[in-house]
Amino acid sequence: MNIKPTKREYIGDEVTIIWQAHKCIHSEKCWRSLGEVFRYGQKPWVDPNGASGEGIRKQIDQCPSAALSYVGQEKAELVSEGDLNATLVPNGPIIVKGAIKFTHPDGSSSIEENPVLCRCGASGKKPFCDGSHKKIGFEAS
Repeated sequence: MNIKPTKREYIGDEVTIIWQAHKCIHSEKCWRSLGEVFRYGQKPWVDPNGASGEGIRKQIDQCPSAALSYVGQEKAELVSEGDLNATLVPNGPIIVKGAIKFTHPDGSSSIEENPVLCRCGASGKKPFCDGSHKKIGFEAS
């Protein structure tokens, strides 16, 4: 299944928040930790002036899928070129930190920064996670 990339920008006084919906794995970390900015169930769901720029940047740096990013200040922590790390999330996906080149069946390729990969097999956007592991009750350590 080919998911159309979606990118939205929310321009604030101190920071512009960028949300790439096609990368989101719905971990809920954003709105559970900074609900005044990431407003679950509201439209627009992002208020870039809902907290300090520093607070927003710190929260965005915690986004496991890199679906959220920002411009306006330097990122607090960057993975240096060449570093590649993978974390197996209990009952969830594989979170990769770094850039990976994917070669597709048609021979084309793409470079994905900080991809979150499906481990349960139920994702509708394989090889990437779409949060389906929660719906099917996937269990793995």
